[in-house]
Amino acid sequence: MDILFFLIPFSVLLALAILGLLAWAVWSGQFEDVEKEGQRIFDERT
Repeated sequence: MDILFFLIPFSVLLALAILGLLAWAVWSGQFEDVEKEGQRIFDERT
């Protein structure tokens, strides 16, 4: 039962960290041009 006093706050902090990283990725433009990466596979450059 004592482990719950560690696991619950740890899981909340982990979820907040993941949400923070996702927000940073969205706001810094990581997902701006997702089509270009898909088309890059078909480029003939080697």
